[in-house]
Amino acid sequence: MLRFIVRRLLQLIPILLGLSLLLFAWLRALPGGPAQAALGERATPEAIARYNELFGLDQPLYVQYLRFLGRAVQLDFGNSSRTGRAVTEEFFERMPGTIELTLFAMVFAIGVGIPLGYLAARRHGSWLDSTSVIGSLLGVATPVFFLAYLLRLLFAVELGWLPGSGRQEVRIDATRITNFYVLDGLLTREFDAAWDAFLHLVLPGVALGTIPLAIIVRITRASVLDVVNEDYVRTANAKGLATATVRRRHIVRNALLPVSTTIGLQTGLLLSGAVLTETVFAFGGVGSAIFDAIFARDFAVLQGFILLLAVVYVLVNLLVDISYGLLDPRVRVR
Repeated sequence: MLRFIVRRLLQLIPILLGLSLLLFAWLRALPGGPAQAALGERATPEAIARYNELFGLDQPLYVQYLRFLGRAVQLDFGNSSRTGRAVTEEFFERMPGTIELTLFAMVFAIGVGIPLGYLAARRHGSWLDSTSVIGSLLGVATPVFFLAYLLRLLFAVELGWLPGSGRQEVRIDATRITNFYVLDGLLTREFDAAWDAFLHLVLPGVALGTIPLAIIVRITRASVLDVVNEDYVRTANAKGLATATVRRRHIVRNALLPVSTTIGLQTGLLLSGAVLTETVFAFGGVGSAIFDAIFARDFAVLQGFILLLAVVYVLVNLLVDISYGLLDPRVRVR
């Protein structure tokens, strides 16, 4: 297992190198170059020359790339042209919000998806099975931003049951410790702040968790149907084991192996930036920061955030592979 972990960590190096090269080439391929794109209407020849000299863009391309790579290894991506703050500092300040939102979305998707997929498989061919299949197809096909606007319009604007934007009510003077708003409220015993932060997670979390929910339902249903027909399940039934024991030990445990992989991959995808959902709800996480950086032409933030999110995604996938190896006895034996 240790050899496997080391091998996967080493695979991270060419992935990040390739991504950094693509980002570097993308910025140089912008019309007029990075200086023209960043300065916009102020891009006079003199201003472009000063900008290129200030950021070393008048150097050969290989020198620029090596300098960029050297700073990136030290997590130095420069400062945001919009806020003037260090990119790494902004990333770690906003990442807790995205993690909170992702965890809520995945808890919602897992809590509803696995039981629904299992029941659909157990009642194969029934109206519940057909409804779950149709519902999962609709969940995957519905654009997340469209569902987010519908949820916000219905539950925040029309009914007023839930907050429609932000991570917490601005009038609440909450103490910040970790930037995980719900956790901070619990740690400081400011339960009103924790509850308000939780309510702000509901609508964006449900919108973000819809696609993972639909995928988990389909994978769980298909996996349970496959496992039910396995020889060891028929043998267990023939031995006279209790139905609950057969379902718990032989069906559910083995059916959840591919589901666990799906859950891990979906978690990595959500962590890598829920741009549309966070933008609709003005949530203040990494996704909304990327959206703002695009319109502000803040290329330092774009480069830094995308590379850091790539690291997060690969590490989450590594944890998924390790978890699968621990759960599946066939992998452990090998």
